[in-house]
Amino acid sequence: MVPPARFLLESLRRAGMSDAVTVEPVAGGLAALAGIADRRDGPPVFVKALADAPADDVFVAEADGLAALRRLGGVTTPEVLLAGREVLVLSVLRPRPPGEAFWERFAHVLAHLHLSTSHPRFGWHRDNWLGRRRQINTWDDDGFAFFAQHRLLRWLGQPRVEAALDAGDRKALERLCDRLPELLPDRPACLTHGDLWAQNVLATPDGQPALIDPAVSYMWAEVDLAHVWSTSPPPEARRFFDVYAELTGLDGDWRSRMPIIQLRQHLAVLAQFDDDWGAADQIRATLAPFRTNT
Repeated sequence: MVPPARFLLESLRRAGMSDAVTVEPVAGGLAALAGIADRRDGPPVFVKALADAPADDVFVAEADGLAALRRLGGVTTPEVLLAGREVLVLSVLRPRPPGEAFWERFAHVLAHLHLSTSHPRFGWHRDNWLGRRRQINTWDDDGFAFFAQHRLLRWLGQPRVEAALDAGDRKALERLCDRLPELLPDRPACLTHGDLWAQNVLATPDGQPALIDPAVSYMWAEVDLAHVWSTSPPPEARRFFDVYAELTGLDGDWRSRMPIIQLRQHLAVLAQFDDDWGAADQIRATLAPFRTNT
């Protein structure tokens, strides 16, 4: 197996960035290798690469999502320097600064994204990718149907999901999908990041929030909120939720909806990784009330 640093450096050079000198791999990503590349003739760059890309459009679709967040929602994203089949090259961002002030600023950024990008339909103009699995974004006027079909039930049939969930769990998921209009409020679609766990929240050099690794679509805003809520944000993020709720007028029951909405992400993790970080247990716990018709 080629060492990650060498693989990333060779990928950059094959893509035409011949002045790349060395690459220091970075941790955090689950689907691709990543690192910071030093160059002879320019500033360092962030590089992502796939050894066996599942399709030609993985990084092109990611670049499209970054541009949409920036252009439509006013979100800071890294500059896309190169997007090809094998490699994605971006400007370098910084780790998040500590403290509540950053998360309060991020609450304003996310609220603006969601409030300023309402859309009459659910979906996106193209399919894109969540990890190494294609995210289907076929347009639909019905958010409940879209969420059920393209965000939950689409994971049934995946080998790891079939192995982890029994027939009762799978039937329970179908029952839950049938009852989504009773379980969730009828919300409009807006532009969502789509993969908003804490690792995808970074900062500009002057400490402003910036986002990476999107799987964008027009969907319910609470898809993004549920992901932040459910992926162990740091203690200083507590004010984020209060500020976001104030800015967007969230009702007091929003926390009770998070496990149902986050099923989408738990299923995606279960489908793609040998270590599911407790996703199967979370799925079974959320589905337990739906295992019978009573």
